[in-house]
Amino acid sequence: MASIDTLTLPLDQTSAAEVAAVGLEYARVDADGDGFRPFQRAVARGFLGGESTDDEAANSRKTLRTRRLTGVFDRAGSEPEVPVGTIDSWASTLTTSPGRTTDLWSISAVTVAPTHRRRGIARAMIGGELRTAAAAGFALAGLTVTEATIYGRWGFSPAAWASDVVVDARRARWTGPTAPGRLDFIPRDGIAERLHAIHERVRVRRPGSVPGWDGRWRGVAGVAPGDKEAEKVRAVVYRDVDGAERGILVYTLDETDDYSAHDLSVRALFADGDDAYAALWRFAIEHDLVGRVKAWLQAPVPPVQWMVADRRAVTATLTDHHWLRVLDVAGALTSRAYAAPLELIVRVDDPLGFAEGTWAVRIDDAGEAAVDAASADSAVDVDLTVGALGSLLLGGVRATELASAGLVRGDARTLAALDAAFAPAATPLLDIWY
Repeated sequence: MASIDTLTLPLDQTSAAEVAAVGLEYARVDADGDGFRPFQRAVARGFLGGESTDDEAANSRKTLRTRRLTGVFDRAGSEPEVPVGTIDSWASTLTTSPGRTTDLWSISAVTVAPTHRRRGIARAMIGGELRTAAAAGFALAGLTVTEATIYGRWGFSPAAWASDVVVDARRARWTGPTAPGRLDFIPRDGIAERLHAIHERVRVRRPGSVPGWDGRWRGVAGVAPGDKEAEKVRAVVYRDVDGAERGILVYTLDETDDYSAHDLSVRALFADGDDAYAALWRFAIEHDLVGRVKAWLQAPVPPVQWMVADRRAVTATLTDHHWLRVLDVAGALTSRAYAAPLELIVRVDDPLGFAEGTWAVRIDDAGEAAVDAASADSAVDVDLTVGALGSLLLGGVRATELASAGLVRGDARTLAALDAAFAPAATPLLDIWY
């Protein structure tokens, strides 16, 4: 289903009616039409960015012409062509367990102009996306968030966390493995292709991951228009003893007051295997004239902490990153493999109705799930919110933890069995923004 052309799906009429009731217009935007630059202007305002140049706009079109761009317009305003609300979406895939993926309705560029708050614009736009996704057969929707207080009201909840890592290179001292392969610098015009190739191998083994796209990789590589640090971008690849490229590190160096202690900022570090991971991190930590290494969107507990003499030289700040919204309980739960057998009746509370219901969940000894609707009068073993179900799905959080917060209800033995079944084969991680 990820190959579905979402541009052919109709505009949600419920959302259109909701915004019309407050004097606004809900409409699609053509990335190749005159409305694209005003749409970009609205998105830039929403995220406090600057106006795009012609070259930057042309570069963005390469990605956005395949996405559903939707705007809310105030035609009575001084800029009637600039939307006061924006959202874009596309069909993607989510890794749910190593080697298993499912279709994902991805959402991005959600903005509401500060001049038009409290008019139900966000409710209409996000609700429209969820209704469209559910009608098209998607079991899950997902997004990354800048503000953590917004999306819970629509049933989204964190499902994969990431760490921002800072390493004091002067304290760290490498004690980790010595990789048998080799490192080589590569030219900037070859970075994007290699990022794509290595990330594609890595992301299908990591729950919570999604595929990147050419525009994302060109941005990381410093070859997209408007990158003020483009000339600073450098990259090395790790090749194993057979000459296969197994990892890539893309970074910049920034001067500090101490010229012998630059900041090395990691734009991307993707490693296909332990040797590649160790080699790339060692390169970064032992780089000449570097005092600090900064890397974002790393594993929640980054393995590099175990590869240096002073583990407190590594600071990892955990944050929620990938938020999921379950639209179809059976589709979501059968999309992954499980660690232990389980049989129970689950009741899901969903105020928006998509996932509302009672479900019989059976996981066999092979880790495969079967999910069927149960009668409303069935004896329920576990009662939970739709947000809690989204957080549990990839195994990144335990049911017993959510029970402490009142989001999951069940007896201790049942919740322990649920945790055992949902335990992930790999810690969930989303290593890009989308």
